[in-house]
This record gives sequence, C-alpha cells and structure tokens, in this order.
Amino acid sequence: MSETTPSSSGASTETPLFLRAASGENTSRAPIWLMRQAGRYLPEYRALKEKYTFWELCRTPELAAEVTFQPLRRFAFDAAILFSDIMTPLSAMGTEIEFAPGPIIQHPVRSANDVAALRIPDAEEIAPFVPKIIKLLRSELKVPLIGFGGAPLTLATYLVEGKGSKDYPLFRQFLRAEPEAAHQLLEKLTQTTIRYLTTQIEAGAQAIQLFDSWAGLHNEDMYQTFGVPYIQRILEALAPYKVPRIYIAVGAGHLYPLMGQFPVEVISADWRIPLDRVRPLVGDKTLQGNLDPAILLATPEVVKAEAEKVLRAGLGGPHIFNLGHGIFPQAKIENVATLVETVHNFERSQSA
Repeated sequence: MSETTPSSSGASTETPLFLRAASGENTSRAPIWLMRQAGRYLPEYRALKEKYTFWELCRTPELAAEVTFQPLRRFAFDAAILFSDIMTPLSAMGTEIEFAPGPIIQHPVRSANDVAALRIPDAEEIAPFVPKIIKLLRSELKVPLIGFGGAPLTLATYLVEGKGSKDYPLFRQFLRAEPEAAHQLLEKLTQTTIRYLTTQIEAGAQAIQLFDSWAGLHNEDMYQTFGVPYIQRILEALAPYKVPRIYIAVGAGHLYPLMGQFPVEVISADWRIPLDRVRPLVGDKTLQGNLDPAILLATPEVVKAEAEKVLRAGLGGPHIFNLGHGIFPQAKIENVATLVETVHNFERSQSA
C-alpha cells in the first residue's frame, strides 16, 4: 500500500515512488534516475555550454535550474538531481578551481601549511547560489529533488593531487607521509560539507547523495582510518532532517561491509558486482544502481536485456534503478528512452 500524507487542503497526497523506495519500502516498481542525467549527453545542454562556461551554468540559478529540468522534459525520471559539481563548496574554503574539462586545482594542498591556509566558511558563505537554485526547482518540480556533495576523502583526493588522475599517487603518498595534516584537511572538509549539505536540505532538497568517487583506491585499513570516521559524522549530522541519505563509492566492492555499517538509507553500487551479491554485504538498506554506463552506447535491445538483468538482481529488497556511475557524454538518447521504458514496465511484484 502506498504511503500517503495529508496536504494543506486536507486531501491525501501519495509519497513519491523515489522517496518511498529510498526510505526502505520494497516498491512494486523500481524508481529510476541517472547520475549526471542533467548535462553532457543532451544536445540542449551542449547548446547552452556553447554560450556559458561550466561555472556560469552552475552558479547562475536560472541556468542551473534549466539544466536540471532538461532531462525531465524528455524522460519520465522519478527524481531530479541538482545540476552542480562536488567541487562547488571548495571555492569558499579559499581554493581556486578551473575545469579543462576536469577539475584543475590552482594551488594543490601538499603540506600542513597548505591545510592551515584553508578556511571553514560559514554556511551562508558556501555557494549561496545553491539554495536559490533549489528553491527555484522546488517551486516547479513534479518529482523529488536530490541534493549532493562530495565525501571528504574524495574532495581531498582532488585538492592534493591537483587534477584528475588514474591512480592519484600524490594523494595516496600524502596520507602516509603527512597523516596529521591529512586528518586536519579531512576535518575541515567534513565541517564544510556538513554545512553545505544541511543548507541544501533547509532550502528544499528531499534527499542527499554523498559521492565518494575515489574511495575504491584505498584498502580497508586506509579507508577505515581516513574515510569512515568523516563519512559517519556527515551522515549523523544529516539524521535530524529525516531525508534519505545515499552513499556511493566507486570501485569499492571490497569496502561494502564497512559501508553497510553507515547510518544511511541507500547504498549505491557501481556495475562491478551484481546487486544480489551486494545486498547481503550491506544489510537491510535500499540498493541503488547498477547498470554499466557503457551499455547506453550499445543497441536498444542490449539496453533492455541488461537493464532487466539489473532489475532481477535487485529483487529481494528495495531498489532504486540507476547507473553504476555517471552517464557518458556519448550515451544515445534513444537508449535512455529505452532504459526508462524498461524500468517502468518491470513489475517487481510479479518477478520475484
């Protein structure tokens, strides 16, 4: 039975499917949204990108709202995600960031003095345009809005390395050579992230996803030392707001038992391990995922078949359909349409 809540007019309003699944309900259909669903694979986004820089799109409320809405005009997604970037709050800490196209840190953090120079900004200083974007979106959206941020370990990865990398050797060395400075850096990032995410919720975000894109670089001991305590604090700080919390770590199958201990409603899995093998490792949490993004470069027939495999693997508990990570710019529009249709037509109650 669908959960309902009274509206201001006294009528009953059904809780959206995405929020029900994210809160632990084993829904008869899996809701679907896609990481990076707003952006680079859409021609209408690329048209805007020819006129504006990435930061202009992120920092101008009307433009960011427009980009967030674009995929919803094409596809029947069950949730929207704020158009932004995990690096957004770092500018207020005193870090200059450019995109070329990936993030470039103008002055990487390589010493205790560099860490000391970073500030912990007040909540209202951190990306003040983001609450404005959220309020604009909530005034018109028909589906729930997901806010997000980067986990401290992943943000620190970029700050120390200075740019994208395959293996991030400078950062991994920094954790071992400068552990005290690393913890000080992670502490500042944690406090800033808590303020940033609570600001999003207070502005109207109905769920929060914490991206830990590079957690999988680390073994269990390093993740337990430099990742877990800070993630735990962020998630605990969000608990009083009673919005679903989603955590994703990429390439981190060896860390799922640790993730299963987090105070989080949803664990998002990448494409490397089937959901029916992930579920026993994380307890009774809702699973999100986990189609390989590369499948959206194939044919519609392959997309349908592979999506149904994911949907079958997601049975046995609550499931939100998503990709294992962000959608590729080369993704075919017709394949996204096929994917949404496939998920909408898959009745979980009849497939168990």
